[in-house]
Amino acid sequence: MKEHRSFFRRLSRYYLLFTGGFVGFLISLAVLEQEGMPRVWIGYLFMFATIVLYATLGVLSRTSNVLEYYVAGRRVPAMFNGMATAADWISAASFISLAGGLYLHGFDGLAYIMGWTGGYCLVALLIAPYLRKFSQYTIPDFLAMRYGGADGDLSRGGRAVRILAVIATIIVSFTYVVAQIYAVGLIASRFTGVDFSVGIFLGLASILVCSFLGGMRAITWTQVAQYIIIVVAFLMPAVWLSAKHSDNPIPQVAYGKLLPQLSAREAVLQNDPKEAEVRAIFRQRADDYQLRINTLPSSWEAGRLQMQRKLDDVKLRNASLLEIRNAERALIAYPKDADEAARRWSDARAQNLVRAEPITPHATPYPGDAATANIKRNNFLALVFCLMLGTAALPHILMRSYTTPSVHETRVSVFWTLFFILLIYLTIPALAVLVKYDIYSALVGTDFAHLPNWVSYWSNVDKLNPLFSINDINHDGVVQLAEITIDADVLVLATPEIAGLPYVVSGLVAAGGLAAALSTADGLLLAISNALSHDIYYKIVDRTASTQKRVTISKLLLLGVAFIAAYAASTKPGDIISLVGAAFSLAGSALFPALALGVFWKRANYQGAVAGMIAGFSVCLYYMLHTNPILGGSAAGQWFHIAPISAGIFGVPVGLLTMVGVSLMTPAPDRETAALVDYIRAAERTDL
Repeated sequence: MKEHRSFFRRLSRYYLLFTGGFVGFLISLAVLEQEGMPRVWIGYLFMFATIVLYATLGVLSRTSNVLEYYVAGRRVPAMFNGMATAADWISAASFISLAGGLYLHGFDGLAYIMGWTGGYCLVALLIAPYLRKFSQYTIPDFLAMRYGGADGDLSRGGRAVRILAVIATIIVSFTYVVAQIYAVGLIASRFTGVDFSVGIFLGLASILVCSFLGGMRAITWTQVAQYIIIVVAFLMPAVWLSAKHSDNPIPQVAYGKLLPQLSAREAVLQNDPKEAEVRAIFRQRADDYQLRINTLPSSWEAGRLQMQRKLDDVKLRNASLLEIRNAERALIAYPKDADEAARRWSDARAQNLVRAEPITPHATPYPGDAATANIKRNNFLALVFCLMLGTAALPHILMRSYTTPSVHETRVSVFWTLFFILLIYLTIPALAVLVKYDIYSALVGTDFAHLPNWVSYWSNVDKLNPLFSINDINHDGVVQLAEITIDADVLVLATPEIAGLPYVVSGLVAAGGLAAALSTADGLLLAISNALSHDIYYKIVDRTASTQKRVTISKLLLLGVAFIAAYAASTKPGDIISLVGAAFSLAGSALFPALALGVFWKRANYQGAVAGMIAGFSVCLYYMLHTNPILGGSAAGQWFHIAPISAGIFGVPVGLLTMVGVSLMTPAPDRETAALVDYIRAAERTDL
C-alpha cells in the first residue's frame, strides 16, 4: 500500500510539471503570435510539439514484458486510470463532431450525450469490476474461459467463442479506428496545409511510436497527458464564449440563459421574408433536379451537349485561359453516363430539399407533425439504446478494467472516468448553443462585403469538398441563415476564430482534437493486435510461444493493422460520427449479450453464446447493408423507419433471445463454470 501511494505521488508530481510546461508553451506561442509569427507556423509548432511529446512518452515507456505490454503491469492508480480511460473514450467523434451535430440537429443530438454517458454507467455496474476480478488480458479471454467449461481454451466451445469474440473485436475496433485516423488527417491537413493523405500518415507515426513500443503501458501514460490537453483545449473557447454572451464564465450554467434568446432569434429568422426567398430558391432547384431525373436519359444528353457547346464557344471567341479551363473542368465533372447522373442529381436534389426546410428550433424535441415526431422519437430512443449497450461492450474500453491493482481500484477508476468524461460532455451542449447564438446574431445579417476573416479562411480550406461556405443565393448582398453551410466536423475547430480568440487557441483546439483521435486510435489498435497475437496466435496456434515472441508478434500485427486502417481512412469512407455509431451498434449486437449473461446468468452455455453472437451480429450487419445508401442499401428498406446507425436495436434483442433460447435447449454448463461465475461476482475484502 505504501509503495502504491508513493507511485501515485510521483505520478502526480510528473503530470503537474507537464501541465505547467504545457501552459508555458501556450503563453510562449501567444507572445510569438503577437510578435507577428505566421499562423501556419503556429499550426506546425502545435503538431510538432504534441507528436514529439507522445513519441517521447512512448520511447520512455517501451517494454517487452507481457504484463506491462498488455495491461500496464496492473498498477495504474484509479485516478490516473480514469484520466487515461476518459482520453481513450473521448474520441474524435466526441471532441470534433458532437458539438457540430448538436448545432445542426438541436435536441436530437442529445441522444449521443445520453447514450454514451449512460453506457459508461452500464460499464461500471455490469461489466468492469467482474472483468478485473477475472484478471486476464483481453475480452475474448473472459468469454472463452466463461463458456469453455472445465477445459477452458482446450474445449471446442471455448475456442469457438474465443474466435467469434476476436472477429467481433477486430471488426468493431477497425471501424472505429478508421474514423479516428480520418480525423487525424482532417486536423493535420487543416492546420498545416499538408495533403489529407500525408496528414493521416503523420498522425499514424505518433500513434505507432506509443502503441508499438510500449503497448498498454505507453498508451496509458500518454493518454493521461492527452486528457490534460483535451480538457484545456475544449474548455477554453467554451469559457470565453460563455463570458462573452452571458457574463458568466461557466458554460454549463450560462447556456440556459441563452436558450430563450436563441429561440427568439430563431423565430425572427423564421419569419424573415429574405430567408423565405432563399429557401424558395433551394426548393426550385430541387424541383429542377427532379425534372432532370424524370426525363433521363434525354436530359443527360442535352446537358452534355450544352457543356460541349459552351466549351466550343469560349474557344472560338478567344476567351481568357481561365474561362477555357473552367469550361473544360465543367465538362470533365459532368456525369459520365445516365446512371451516374441519376445518382448525383438525386443527391443534389436531397441536399437542396434539406436547405429548403424551415429552421428547426434548437430546444424543441421531435419537431414536425405527429408522424414525423414519432419517427424522430423512435430514432432518438433507438440510438440511445445502441450507444449505451455498445459502450458496455467496446473491447478497447473494457480492456482498461484489467490495468488497476484491484477490483476496488477498478470501481473507483470508473467513478473518476465518469467525472472526467462529464467535464467534456456537459460542456458540449453548452458550446453548441453558444456558437449557434454567435452565428445567428453576429454573422447572419452581415453584408457580404464585411464578412469576418475566418469566413474566408475556412471557406478556402478544402475547395473540392467545402466544410464551410456562404453564397449569396438571392443576390441581395446580405447573409441569410439559409445561405450558410457548415459541416459538423469543422464547427469545434473553427470555434476559436468564431469567438474572436487569437489563432493560438485554434492551434490548441486542433491539438486537443488530435489528442482525442490519437488516444482512442492507440487503444483500438492495441485491442486488435492483442486479439490476434494473444487470443489467436498464443491461445490457439502456439501455446509454447515465449513472452518475447508474443510481444514481438503483437507489435508486428499492430503495425500491419495500422497501415491498413490508414489506407481505409485515406479513402474518406464517411463522416466521423456515422462510422463511430456503426461500431457501437456492432459491438452491442455481437458482444453485449454474451458479456452480460456470462456474468449474471449461470445457465448460459457456449452453444447459446455462439448462436447469440452470430445471430445478433448478422442481423445488425444485414440491416446496415440493407438500409444504408453508402453501403449499397436504400432507406426504403428501413424497419419502422429506424436509421441504419441504430441497427443494434434489432441486433441486440435477437442476440439476447437467441442466446437464452439455445442455452435452455442445450445442456447446462458444468460445475466449474458455475464456480467461476460465483468467484467473479463475489466481493473482495477491500470492497467491504
